[in-house]
Amino acid sequence: MVVELLLAAVVLVVLAVVLWLLTTTRRELGELRQATAPADAVTELLRRQIETVRAEGREGQDNVRREVGDLALRMRGDIGDLQQTVATELKGVSSEVTHQLHEGMKLFQTAQTTMGERLDRAARVVSEVQGSLGKLGEATQRVVEVGKDIQGLEQILKSPKVRGGLGETLLAELLSQMLPQEHYTLQHPFKSGERVDAALRIGDRLVAVDAKFPLENFRRMLDETEEDKRRPVRRQFARDVRTRIDEIAKKYILPDEGTFDFALMYVPAENVYYEIIIKDETDLADDPIATYALSKRVVPVSPNSLYAYLQVIILGLRGLRIEANAQIILNDLARLAGDLDKVREPLRTLGRHLGHAQSQFSEAERALDRFGAKLETIERKGGAQAELPEIAP
Repeated sequence: MVVELLLAAVVLVVLAVVLWLLTTTRRELGELRQATAPADAVTELLRRQIETVRAEGREGQDNVRREVGDLALRMRGDIGDLQQTVATELKGVSSEVTHQLHEGMKLFQTAQTTMGERLDRAARVVSEVQGSLGKLGEATQRVVEVGKDIQGLEQILKSPKVRGGLGETLLAELLSQMLPQEHYTLQHPFKSGERVDAALRIGDRLVAVDAKFPLENFRRMLDETEEDKRRPVRRQFARDVRTRIDEIAKKYILPDEGTFDFALMYVPAENVYYEIIIKDETDLADDPIATYALSKRVVPVSPNSLYAYLQVIILGLRGLRIEANAQIILNDLARLAGDLDKVREPLRTLGRHLGHAQSQFSEAERALDRFGAKLETIERKGGAQAELPEIAP
């Protein structure tokens, strides 16, 4: 297609040249006709020029045809080489492009897989976050509900009787988790008609535990924000605690009824226990509450410190149990010693018999040895007689 276009272009160029020559000749002829009169010589000259031009045109056409043919041949060869080169280059480029496309597809697939995994992980994380947010919402709702319940419980516990019952319940639950049932009693009665909330059995004696505690003035003390107003309320709270200590010492420390000479005052909250035992009380004119309680042989305990006291009691119970088991073992050893004395004399008699039998056995063994020696002597003599020469007749 390219060759044909080139040939057509060359032909058009040649035709344009021929037309230009003809046009030029005609113009010259016209000028000659206008400038001079017609003459045969001029006509002949013009005819020869025309023939010359025609011959030159035919020769030029032949040369152009030859040049165009040669050019077409060369162009065909060049185009063939160019096509082969282009085909080779295109083949290489196609292979490279195909390889790059494969690599690109692999990278795209890998990136797509990685992106899919990341999207899956992101979806899982979002789902987990949504689940966590849902749980957090539920937990928040439960916290709100618990807050409402606590507020309602606070209203309920404003009654001293209900609050005392709750303290007894908490004490009973703690004892049930720490001690066997046979080592404590709830609502233990005394001869006076009083009942202590719990009595711990250590051996054959009791430790009284009282769970009732005055909290009204303590709550008022917490509600006061000014120190000047807190001080008189705190004094009233200290007087309430001392009054309760006196009641415990009077009602529940009864050694004639099997109690130890001390009792435990169960303080149901750690912050109250801190206020009584740990906090500095130098602003009070009286002795500290803890000192006053110990002087009355009443030991204040909180839920945490009661746990430690119960651990000590458990160790004491284990010691008593070990002591009881040791006594049983000692009794068994005494019985075994008596049985050993009973067996010792028969064993001695048996030993004497065995010694006599052993001596008899030794004597019999020696007699047997003597008998064997004599028998060997007789056998040797018999052998010697058999070896004597025979006497000829």
